Amino acid sequence: MNNIEKRQEYRALFKQNVQKRLIVDKIVRIIIISCVIAAIIPLGSILLEVFKNGIAAISMEFITQVPGSVGSGTGGVGPAIQGTLIVVGLASLMGVPIGVLSGIFLSEFGDNRLARSVRFFNDVFMEFPSIVLGIFAFLVIVLVLGHFSVWAGAFALALIMFPIIARTTEESLKMVPVTYREAGMALGLRKWVVTMRIVIAAAKEGMVTGIMLSVARIGGETAPLIMTILGSSLFFANMNTPMDALPLRIWRLSMLPYESAQLQGWGAALVLIFIILGINLGLRTLVLHKKETMQILKTLKEKIGGRI
Repeated sequence: MNNIEKRQEYRALFKQNVQKRLIVDKIVRIIIISCVIAAIIPLGSILLEVFKNGIAAISMEFITQVPGSVGSGTGGVGPAIQGTLIVVGLASLMGVPIGVLSGIFLSEFGDNRLARSVRFFNDVFMEFPSIVLGIFAFLVIVLVLGHFSVWAGAFALALIMFPIIARTTEESLKMVPVTYREAGMALGLRKWVVTMRIVIAAAKEGMVTGIMLSVARIGGETAPLIMTILGSSLFFANMNTPMDALPLRIWRLSMLPYESAQLQGWGAALVLIFIILGINLGLRTLVLHKKETMQILKTLKEKIGGRI
């Protein structure tokens, strides 16, 4: 067999191999696209159903007023919106720092027995049913204080938040190439400086995504709030009294047999979706696009100042 015949044989084998790879590539693409569509269809149908049934209830009165009498169809979810923002914000103040610091420890200083134990218990804790954490907050805070309080609700939600943030932070930091750390150490920087200035900056997007996932998770939790803040029809008074929240209001409205209550329940669900969406977009804009945001705010301030 001369060289020309060998080349022709190699070309035929190469062409056959490429064709097989292209077929496999197309099959995998079809499977991936099908999985994406299968995941989007339920989500899209839920959002469409909530929007279709809840948009009729949205009004200024519905957003700002206290709930009316049962079955009257009057009033709104003003206290529930206020309570949701308060309890989610307070829970974030508790859970985010603990989760982020835990994730940094597990990623950067996690090659020891203590870190392995923390990682194991963090994974177990992340799988706990939310009602169990609500009962724990009830036993630790509500029974000790002798009354329902916002602190108890925020504590229960923070217990749900920090395992999620710790895991996503750890995985985000592990995705940063080791060469980034080596370059920082080669410049004579301390390990904590490398971690804070280089590694976290490179993993910022993944960390923010983890925080947003945890906020979205606690934003719709009902069971822990039943055991801790109980619910109320009035606006926030102080930290040591019952308070309303959108998940609680939706749960109670869904149990009523009146059409007006069902409509308000759909409207409250739509408001909750808008709140979570707004928090996610706002946090992503402020953290990941801080320079562009500050420039826009500076431009607006100059325009407003020039008009005044």
